[in-house]
Amino acid sequence: MSIFRREPLHVRLAREAGLRAEEPTAGEPKPAWREVGIHGLARPREWDAVVTAEAPRLGVGELEFVGLPDGTLVVDDELDLEPGSVDPLAAALETELARPYRASAVWRGGSRWGVAGRRIEVAELPASVTGDEIVLSVAGGERSLVVDGEPSFGSVRALERLGAVRGGTSFVIRAERLADLVWEIEVALL
Repeated sequence: MSIFRREPLHVRLAREAGLRAEEPTAGEPKPAWREVGIHGLARPREWDAVVTAEAPRLGVGELEFVGLPDGTLVVDDELDLEPGSVDPLAAALETELARPYRASAVWRGGSRWGVAGRRIEVAELPASVTGDEIVLSVAGGERSLVVDGEPSFGSVRALERLGAVRGGTSFVIRAERLADLVWEIEVALL
């Protein structure tokens, strides 16, 4: 070996361990660590629970719903579902996941549905809070409030207190109205 060219550390360690460090020739299998998905960080889990359920009063397709702590199920009004038709899906999911949660259900044939849910955090905000979606950013003493995609000059003290309680002087809170005073919130400390 030339004194002007250093042997890479991975090559030296492989040589010392008795492993083959040279590239495989054509037709030989490649080492597993070169395969996509073998290295790096794992993807975060999207769902906290996945179950199947029988829901004979539902039609076909897909739907999303939210289970609130008080037992209320929030379903999109545009779906025009019979009252209580989503209850079997929620009951099946709640064997694995406590409320509050956001769920997605997909029809699997007949009256069988696949239901996936993830935990969410909810908060009750004052009736004076307007809009359906809020993003509050606080960083370095600067505040930015966006309500329904438009900048706003007001403030939402309840959200600011929530961020401060979480121990942050810099944070972003996203809030989406679920029902009247109940909002789904996500808090990210910066």
